[in-house]
Amino acid sequence: MNYRIERIKAVSEAGRLAEIEKECFSHPLEEKQIAALLQNENTFFLAAGEGDILTGSLWVQTVLDEGYIGNVAVRPAYRRCGIADALLRELAAFAEKNHLVFLTLEVREGNVPAIALYEKNGYHRVGLRPGYYSDPREDAVLMTYYLRQEHT
Repeated sequence: MNYRIERIKAVSEAGRLAEIEKECFSHPLEEKQIAALLQNENTFFLAAGEGDILTGSLWVQTVLDEGYIGNVAVRPAYRRCGIADALLRELAAFAEKNHLVFLTLEVREGNVPAIALYEKNGYHRVGLRPGYYSDPREDAVLMTYYLRQEHT
């Protein structure tokens, strides 16, 4: 599969990013929410595209030297093609270049494929948030990717 990874900061792309969210989540971010995130100077989206179609995305907010990952989404028809791996690698390269200490996220405890993806990409389980998700109610596993050896 030929796809490209690009950093998205343009508010005009909020609708296309919202389409991915709708396909992937029971409580997707709405276009207005995505537009607000894109207006925040410390937040950006990475998106994978094939032609004019966005196939996957993730968003991250940086606070000082920390990175907080929001949703990681890949359209169901494009899963298991390496898109999420490529997005995470691109984010890790950004984090390294910008001297971040870590990247962290929450994932549903029952989302075994996503947990395996994150572990394969160097993320470690560091905690649990009981009852974090709804529809269905589920705990969140906190996972962190450390960019400096002293934290591992």
